[in-house]
Amino acid sequence: MCYSIITRVMELDSFEKRIFSQNGEDGITMKLLELIYNGDNNAKYYVEFGVQCGIECNTRILRDNYKWSGLQMDGGNQNLTINLRREFITKENVVDLFRKYNVPNHINVLSIDIDFNDFYCLKEILKNYTCDILICEYNATHRPNEDKIIIYDKNGRWDGSNYFGASLLSFTKLCEKYGYSLVYCNKNGVNCFFIRNDIIKNKNLDFKGMGDITQIYRPADYSSGPNGGHPADPKNRKYVTFDEAIDV
Repeated sequence: MCYSIITRVMELDSFEKRIFSQNGEDGITMKLLELIYNGDNNAKYYVEFGVQCGIECNTRILRDNYKWSGLQMDGGNQNLTINLRREFITKENVVDLFRKYNVPNHINVLSIDIDFNDFYCLKEILKNYTCDILICEYNATHRPNEDKIIIYDKNGRWDGSNYFGASLLSFTKLCEKYGYSLVYCNKNGVNCFFIRNDIIKNKNLDFKGMGDITQIYRPADYSSGPNGGHPADPKNRKYVTFDEAIDV
């Protein structure tokens, strides 16, 4: 007799919960940990950069509630008691910084939010490291069919406008290239979540709209600028596509 494996499609919306995160990211992270690790959260490792002082960020819950170890980095803050290092991160130095601070080759949770060159730094990380859960800020002012990435500038910083980062489509193309699937975007269009494909397969996971950008995309809902995002770029700078940025 043969039995089919029934996979329940998981809808993550109801799990959003803010404990230390800026929005509902903590609740989504906790649910994904439950699904992936089945309560075994021992000896896990996280990396997050762009955390400011580390009080409000996506991985504090892993440190405080789950007692994981990890590395946090920020361009303007340092607190060695929580292993927060002051570093200005570029695509040229991000891998060297990981090696400097002894980041393992496999990271359980990786979170990126540096408000500018996120795409390019993530590309270098995925070429050299693997992770289970990936959280990254996307530019939700770009619609789900728009492939848009800022032009790389190693000295670039966010200027308060909507010229930053990359669209959800661009991030999804990058993550799919390295074996990750899009599973969720938080309700106000700030962060997207990816899971490594072999985990999805081995754990028999399925999520509502998984991999479908048009279903998972959430529009920006955090300011009064274009499409609900930050104010329009006063310099009217250009964007590049995934195909143009992947070899930069």
